[in-house]
Order: sequence, then C-alpha cells, then structure tokens
Amino acid sequence: MMLRRGFILFLPRLVGLLVVACCSVSIVYMLACTPKGDNQQLALPRVHSLNVKEGYEAILQEREEQHRNYIITLKKQIAQLKSELQGRSEQLKNVQDQYPDPLDIRLDHSNPEKAQANLLAFLRSQIDRAEVHSGVKLSTEYAAVPFESFTLQKVYQLETGLTRHPEEKPVRKDKRDELIEVIELAVGSLNNPEGDGNAKHRVYTASDFVEGIYRTEKDKGTLYELTFKGDAKHQFKKIVLFRPFGPVMKVKNENVNMADTLINVIVPLAKRASKFRQFMQNFREMGIQQDGRIHLTVVYFGKEQMNEVKSILENTSKSANFKNFTFIQLNEEFSRGKGLDVGARFWKGNNVVLFFCDVDIYFTAEFLNSCRLNTQPGKKVFYPVLFSQYNPSIIYGHHDSIPSLEQQLIIKKETGFWRDFGFGMTCQYRSDFINIGGFDLDIKGWGGEDVHLYRKYLHSNLIVIRTPVRGLFHLWHEKQCLDELTPEQYKMCMQSKAMNEASHGQLGMLVFKQEIETHLQRQKLSSKKT
Repeated sequence: MMLRRGFILFLPRLVGLLVVACCSVSIVYMLACTPKGDNQQLALPRVHSLNVKEGYEAILQEREEQHRNYIITLKKQIAQLKSELQGRSEQLKNVQDQYPDPLDIRLDHSNPEKAQANLLAFLRSQIDRAEVHSGVKLSTEYAAVPFESFTLQKVYQLETGLTRHPEEKPVRKDKRDELIEVIELAVGSLNNPEGDGNAKHRVYTASDFVEGIYRTEKDKGTLYELTFKGDAKHQFKKIVLFRPFGPVMKVKNENVNMADTLINVIVPLAKRASKFRQFMQNFREMGIQQDGRIHLTVVYFGKEQMNEVKSILENTSKSANFKNFTFIQLNEEFSRGKGLDVGARFWKGNNVVLFFCDVDIYFTAEFLNSCRLNTQPGKKVFYPVLFSQYNPSIIYGHHDSIPSLEQQLIIKKETGFWRDFGFGMTCQYRSDFINIGGFDLDIKGWGGEDVHLYRKYLHSNLIVIRTPVRGLFHLWHEKQCLDELTPEQYKMCMQSKAMNEASHGQLGMLVFKQEIETHLQRQKLSSKKT
C-alpha cells in the first residue's frame, strides 16, 4: 500500500518535469535563433575580404550545427523521460494488480468472480505485509509485538485479562475455538502433504503436538507456528499458518441526535454526608452546568445524617436553579442493589437512560455523552471500566502538599489502575433494566449485586459494551470491611482494599522503607569519610 501511494505521489512530479523539459526546448530554440543586436556584432570578415560569402556560409553552418545538437540533446532527454514514465506506469500497474486497495474491493454481485479474485489477492498480500518471511525494522523495544505460547491444555499469556492468570486453560470461547481450529488444520496438513502422491507416511494426531506460538498484528492478521513430534527422537515437524484479516468494510453510517436524551443518575446512600457534598460539586459542574440533560435520584437508607444530605441537595437546587431531582428515603439496612432497584422503578416518565453511580465517583460531561452513545433500548447496555485512584497520601507522600482533586485525576500507572473487576457503574435504558429482571434483592450489604446483573445481560441477546473510559474515576477512600459480611463478600472487600492503596512498586517501597533509609545513611557516612 505504501509503495502504491508513493508511485501515485510521484506521477504528478514526473509529468511536471516533462512539461518543464518541453518548455526548455522551446526557450533554447528561440534564444538560439534570435539574431544578435547591434551591440553584439559578429566577428565577420572585413568587407574588403575576397572570401566574404564563404565566411557567412561558414558562420551559418556553424550556427545550424549548434541548433541541431541542442535539438538532438533535448530529444534524447525527452525520450529518456518518456521511457522512465512508461516504466513507472507499468511498475505501478503491477503493484496495483498484486496489492489491490481494500477500498477498491467491492462485493460486486454483477461480477462475483472478479470480486472473489480481488479479495483473494488482498488476503495473500497480507502475508507479505506481515512479519512472516522476514523481520521488520522497529524503532524501539515498545514497538515489538510479542508472541504468546500454548499447548493442548494451557495458554501462557502476557495479556492476562480479567482472570489475572499468566497461565490458564482458555476461558473465552473464541480463543479456545481459535487454537483448536489451528491445531486441527495443522494435523490435516501433516497428514495430507503436498506432492507426496500415494506415498505412505505416518498418521499424525493432536497428541503429537508439542507447542505453538502465535501473535496478532491487528492490521494484518494472526501468525501461528506449531511444532509437532517428528519421526525420530530429536526431529520435529513445524507448520506455519496465517489467518489474514480482510479489508475494512463499512457497516453503518448514521446520524445520532442526543439532544433530548435524559440521563437519570441514581445514587444509593447511607450517611457519608461529606462525600455527598463532594459528589454534588462534581454533579453541579459536569451534570448541571455543562451537560444540562440530567436527573438525580438519591435513595437514602436510614435517618442518620439524612437532614444534612437533604440540605446539601436543596442548596444545590436553589443556587443552580436545578429542579430535576428525587429524594427517596428507606428505613432499612443499606443495600446497594435495593437502592438502585428502587430508584430505577420509581421513575414514571418516558424511557430514560439510567446511570447507576456511587457517591465516591467523579465523572465528566464527556462521559455522560459516552453513556448515551453506548446505550440503545433493546440493543445495547454500557459497562464502562473506570479508572480507580490510589491513596493520594502514598502517591504524593514525597511532595510538600497533595494536589487538588482535579490535578490528581490523571490516568497513569503511578496514580491508579483500570478497575476491570468492578461492574457497579453502568448505563442502560430503564426498559432493558426492567425486562432483565433488575437486581437480586436477596443480596445485602456490599458487593455481588453488580456482578449478578452483569451476568444477566451477558446471558441475554443484548450487546454489552465493556471498555475503559477516560472520564470516569473512582476516588480513593479508606475501605471498611465489616464483620457482618459473608466470607465471600469479606474476601472480595479485602482484595479490593489491597488493590486500592498503591501500585506494586509503591507498596514495595513501603515494605522496604527501612532498608532504603539504612542504605541512604551508609551513603552519607561514606561520603563524609571521603
């Protein structure tokens, strides 16, 4: 593709060069044929010379020879340029035939054979483009695409995903089916070698498979290298397969109008008035002032700190002239699932996007648009992966002061992590939530209810959009794991607590703090002696 584009860019320059050459011929010819002026007298023989006629004839013959030489030289240059242009055109045509542009590949039903030939040529070209037969020069070690290895039972992976297992039996069906298919194709290829005719050979099975490696270049395809046992102890059979990616195809082109799409933010709450005050500052700036198409539903459990929470809500309503809120009070033990379920079912208006949110969440106006764009009634629900903030006192412990909240919200490995094990913050239309059956109200306290709802959507025909988003943050707070939790809930709570504090490296610095300080003291003592 790059070669083809280079030729296309070179053609206008070549044509321009040809035009300049032709103009040059005309200009030289005019200059050479124009008589000299009076101030440029020719070195003619004197008038009284007997050979005046012969002298003029010699000069004219000399000038004519000069013109002839100019013309011959320019003709040669023009012919050379024409030949080079023709060569370039043929070369470009060969490249076009060998590497068809993906945009030129059409499913032309009027000529299916041509469409199939173009597609096959493109798929074959993907092998040449990929790093299969030879290496590609890379700028840094970060540009290298690593392989992952596998056996019949396990995959050894760098990208561990949600399971966090560096070694695992493939959980995802697509990965499992992919590797099974590749091994079966390789076994079939070994048992049907090309050019062997009716020659007898051993029959290979999957049990002869030793190991394989594979990697995916996302714009080209997946390369597989599989090793099988050979005919003798130290002999092996190697099969190389490539799954090329086809050309990009347009699926849909549509206009999306979200001007009237309202989001109902539902927040379950018990106590935590100070956190609610911080949440309302974020809600006022992003939800009310910047977005403006938003409703807030607060489901409050118990009565402790309730008046303070209501006061914060009413003050925001007066100062921002905001009336789109609902306050629901429940006299029972806190249950996140119950609070969200009650808030969702309390809505009596038209079908609305529900954003299930917690009081320790910070969101941007851009996220609210993502919430709208990734939900569709009866079609899609949105499960964003938010960025979870580490303990600021650990992250910024060596600074003079901790930065403001807005300055802390930076997506870096030193400041937080993608909370891919959490499914609590989600956007879906109310109709989908009701049809799926809502939350399991038997789950009490912290954790579990969000995973249960997530699995319901996975088991349905709805598309679940799961992706990291840049505008949704979980603010750090000290986590309390209560004794009332079940053993499974308590374990989940403690795991979450450990992950929230700091990165692996930062926790390591705390563990080895004494050793580091001892080393620094020794360094000071040695420097003083010298």
